[in-house]
Amino acid sequence: MTQAKIIAIITGGISLLLAVAYLLIVQILDFRGEMIPAPIVEMILPF
Repeated sequence: MTQAKIIAIITGGISLLLAVAYLLIVQILDFRGEMIPAPIVEMILPF
């Protein structure tokens, strides 16, 4: 194999690993439940 093919295979493997890691992170974050926005609290300024 030429060096270009080896580099292409390695970068393709890294790309697949990153894609799988991204999907796992999204699934973990989605598993936590419904996203509820932070409460809006009016700040009372001392001036």
